[in-house]
Amino acid sequence: MEFYKLQFMQLVGILQIRSYDKIKEFLHQEHVGRFATIDSNGYPQIIPMNFVFLNDAVYMHSHPRGEKIENFRANQKAGFEVDRELEFLPSYFEDPKNASLADTLYISVVMKGIASLVTDVEEKTKALNGLMEKYQPEGGYDPISSGMRVLDSVAVIKVVPKTLHGKYKIGQHLSQIDRVDLAQKIFKRNSPSAKQTLKTMGFEVTPQGLKMVDEPVW
Repeated sequence: MEFYKLQFMQLVGILQIRSYDKIKEFLHQEHVGRFATIDSNGYPQIIPMNFVFLNDAVYMHSHPRGEKIENFRANQKAGFEVDRELEFLPSYFEDPKNASLADTLYISVVMKGIASLVTDVEEKTKALNGLMEKYQPEGGYDPISSGMRVLDSVAVIKVVPKTLHGKYKIGQHLSQIDRVDLAQKIFKRNSPSAKQTLKTMGFEVTPQGLKMVDEPVW
């Protein structure tokens, strides 16, 4: 039992994202996060939200009234989670008879923090412009200024993380031989996400097949 715990702890350590820059890069790329608050009956309420990560905090726009706002007004403790499924690994990659061996390659970030409504006009303006820049990088809109009336009709929620953890599983826990073997299986299966997954794993798809170009360390 103790050996199992040691192995599990070592695996968890290998899966941890250690680079804060990588965490920020991931949050800048993703479009949907899950915002968790505690309702008046003590149950968690989890809502998918668009968001932007600015100055080490999460910002989300919202209707000025609603259950999630009432929740964190009563209890400021909140959670926020973002994840990306890279590739489902069918069980037959390991054993065609054992369905329990199915697995998933993924990236995820989980935070626990303090939620509040942004009341400072300049901070609110910056957050809303940050959201527009993230979701509409091609432009085609007039930036929001601090004197616009639209600021009164929308709420901006801020979550300041107290803890922030990232995990990723892209084959880094495998030996190089096993990682190459897994990449070959993903390449052969050729799912819609395979090419991007292989790139994330550090492989390039060439006319001759797969080529290892990097060994990503997060």
